[in-house]
Order: sequence, then C-alpha cells, then structure tokens
Amino acid sequence: MAGEKTEQPTPQKLKKAKQEGQIGRSQDIGAWFGMLAASIVLPRTLGSTMQHSQELMAKVPDVIADPDPQVAMDILKDGMMSAAWAVLPLALTMMAVGIAAAGAQGGIRVATKLFIPKFSRLNPLPGIKKMFGPQSLWEGTKALVKTGVLGGVLYLTMKDIVPLLMTAGQLQIGALLGVIDDAVLSLIRAAAVAGIVMAAADYFVVRRRTNKQLRMSKEEVKQEHKNTEGDPHVKGQIRARQMAMARNRQMADVPTADVVLVNPTHVAVALRYDPERGAPRVLAKGRGATAQKIRELAAEHRIPMVQDVPLARALEKSVEVGMEIPADFYGAVAKVLAFVMSLKAKGSAAGVHRPPNPTPAVA
Repeated sequence: MAGEKTEQPTPQKLKKAKQEGQIGRSQDIGAWFGMLAASIVLPRTLGSTMQHSQELMAKVPDVIADPDPQVAMDILKDGMMSAAWAVLPLALTMMAVGIAAAGAQGGIRVATKLFIPKFSRLNPLPGIKKMFGPQSLWEGTKALVKTGVLGGVLYLTMKDIVPLLMTAGQLQIGALLGVIDDAVLSLIRAAAVAGIVMAAADYFVVRRRTNKQLRMSKEEVKQEHKNTEGDPHVKGQIRARQMAMARNRQMADVPTADVVLVNPTHVAVALRYDPERGAPRVLAKGRGATAQKIRELAAEHRIPMVQDVPLARALEKSVEVGMEIPADFYGAVAKVLAFVMSLKAKGSAAGVHRPPNPTPAVA
C-alpha cells in the first residue's frame, strides 16, 4: 500500500529522533542496577556511619559536663561532615550506575526540543488513546508481573528468616542484628536481580515499539535522500556547470601552449614547457568536441599541432590538467618539443605536422 511504513529508519531519522528525545529505553534498568549496586556499597556506608556515630556519642558526656556552645557547634559540624562523607560513596555509585545505564541504552543527550512548549501536548486525545492502547496493556502487565515476582522473592527470602526471628529471644542483640542485616541485603539483591531481568524484557519491548514508530515509507526514504544528498537532477546540472567551467578555464590556457598533440581528430592535448617550473605540463586535454575546440584555438593562435597518436592517447588518459607529465613520457615529449623547435627555426611551426620518428608505443 502507498504510504505504508515498511522501511527501517535511516541514520538521519534516528539522529533527529535522538535530538527530540525519542529513544527506546527503560527507566527500570537504571533503577534496578542502582539498587543492586547500593546493596553492595550499603554495608560499608552503614558501617562508616555507625563508627562516626559512636565517636560523636563519646563526646556527648564532655559537652554535658562543660556546656560550651562552640564545642556543641563543632560536634554538630563534625557530625554533618561525617554523614556527608559516609553517604558520598553511595551517592557517587548510584549516579555512575544511572549514567552508565542511560549511555548503554542509546547515549546521553539533552533533548532541548522537549523544553519548547507545544500546544499539541495539551491535547488529551493522545493520552486517552494510550490509556486503552497496547502500551497501556503492556504497562499493566508489567506492573502485575513485577508485583508477583517481587512477592515471590520476598517469600523465598523471608521463609527461612521468620522461624529464626521467632526464637530471637535466645540470641544476643549483636547476632540478631547481623541476621536481620544479612536478610535485608539478600532481599534487596534478589529483588534487584529479578528486577534487572524484567527491565531487560521491558527494554526490548520499548525498543521494538520505538523502532516501529520510527519506520518510514518508501516515499519518505526517497524524500529524505533527496534532502540529504540533493536532487539527482539538480546534482547533474551542478556537475555539468562545474565541468563546463573547468573546460572554459583550460581553454583559456591553450593560447600559451608550446605544442598540441592530436590523434588526429579525436584527441588533443596541449603542453607547455617552462624550464623554471620543471617538466612539461598539461594545459588542456579532451576528446571529441573538446578536442575540436582545442585544435581550433591552436589554429587561431598559430600553436603547432603534432600528430602523434600513441603519445596523445597516453597523455590524455593518464595525466590530469595542470599536472606535470610523468617521467615515463620525458623522452617522447622531448622529441616532440625538439621537433617543434626545429619547425620554429625554419619559420613554419603553425599547422598540423607529423614528426619524422613518431612514438611507437608509450606506457
């Protein structure tokens, strides 16, 4: 069907989608990985907090014995700094995990276009459609699965702990706290692992839905290609104008040539030799109509033309305009230039000439 979105999004479409914040990512991945990382860092954070708390509590009797406001403020300041340093590793870990999770799901980019107010966002109809669409169904299913999985994890984790807590009266307070601490950490880690598995499934569903939304029709792909690469007709016209300008530039140099090699009608190559600039240089070259124009200019400005078929073909094929001839052609071109100089010495250089010893073959 015409207009059916069957094509994968182009790189340009994906780039634009990222700029607009339309990226397939799951917010749960960062949250669950953060919880797992917190369960690893949390024991050290709590241990550090308890240690600093004990040190502060040890100073309290001294303050009560000698109630100096400055000393109390110093203790309060030390307590706040200790709490900040204790919590800092946990905060940095959570931030690093969040950044890594966002980067792994398509990179980190501030979608500035989302900050631009749009009246279309105030339209309630898209929101109502989402409430009864496939996306809402998936979100509801995900919530139910998440609740069931977390409930199962909680049950499996606590079923062995509850009997132990029922006999807590036989345990010392330190041992009891240790058991509770291990149980809480085990619960958090088990829940985090289960959450990561569910978040991975959510990520693939969201990514698939986003890619489907970004699909393009064949007409859109063609139009974007035109916008990006340019209309082929326009590019052809530009290329033709550029070639015409290049031909005009090289034609302007033909009157300054020392010799024009011809083949005898299909190919023409204009050469100029300036000892101060090095080897002979190609001023103009061409086939067909371009070769005809070069011959006409050579005849008009009395530039000698030498009919050397192998040399003319080889130079036209292998040397660009404005470049010096390669060393392989030095000998053949030197014979032609010497022949032209002999013609000029006799006063009959203009016109088309055949050298007495034409080039048999040129590499």
